Amino acid sequence: MRILVTNDDGIESEGIHVLARAVASAGHEVVVVAPSTNWSGAGAALGDLRPDEPLAVRRVEIPDAPELEAWALDGPPALCVVGGRLGAFGGTPELIVSGINAGLNTGRSILHSGTVGAVLAGQNFGISGLAVSVESGDTWRWDTAAALTLEVLPRVIEGPPRTALNLNVPALDRSEVRGIRWARISPLGAVRARLGDRDGDRWQFRLEPTGYDPPEDTDQGAVERGWAALTTLVGIVEAWPEPITGAAEASGYEVRLEPGAELHEVHTVPDATDHRLLRRPELGLAPDDVS
Repeated sequence: MRILVTNDDGIESEGIHVLARAVASAGHEVVVVAPSTNWSGAGAALGDLRPDEPLAVRRVEIPDAPELEAWALDGPPALCVVGGRLGAFGGTPELIVSGINAGLNTGRSILHSGTVGAVLAGQNFGISGLAVSVESGDTWRWDTAAALTLEVLPRVIEGPPRTALNLNVPALDRSEVRGIRWARISPLGAVRARLGDRDGDRWQFRLEPTGYDPPEDTDQGAVERGWAALTTLVGIVEAWPEPITGAAEASGYEVRLEPGAELHEVHTVPDATDHRLLRRPELGLAPDDVS
């Protein structure tokens, strides 16, 4: 399988080097396309694309794996995925693997993660993917995260089209990890944003530990208890309610909120927090269409 490996920490990160070597060792065709600089926190952004300013891209070498095709792109990880989807680096990738991120991507803050954003960009264009992050510790356990990636990867490959999984790994030796648990998104992750003192027209922005004790069935809670956490994510979804009743029935006719319906006074905004109302948009793209 042709797999595009990317990250948001940049092409020089040890995490992506370990990940690329591990995925290649499993017999997959690997192409590494990663940002030339750190794009942590970029989410699924494509950056400032301008038709009159070409993007810089250069061939690089992965340490201890000179045979791997690898590129550094002056742009965020989602753009690396879109470039791969358009065939900028050879054949279209069949899967996206993003990471290994230096630090967990748990809780609602995953919205801002460039590591996760790359996988959601792939999902948006019809490609399944796996985002991998490892907890900070006395040493970075890239080896543990890489080993667990190879354990999870077959499930991603065999999963439904447009699967997007988020894997978070504790800072432990693989033998000490209790296993892999399916987990929901924690209300809070390991850190939260804080505004510090203001100095004139400048604000100090920092990340602080939350001190939150998350439930054990959440991504953050599972990792804190020695488990690797696996969460299924969906990027863009639509919210459509069940048939409208009440006011519409009293008027003698039925008015439904559905695609193509004209806005009517009995329509109410669908509750986007109700999972029963959510569905993915249809994917009907031509091979070279990412609009």
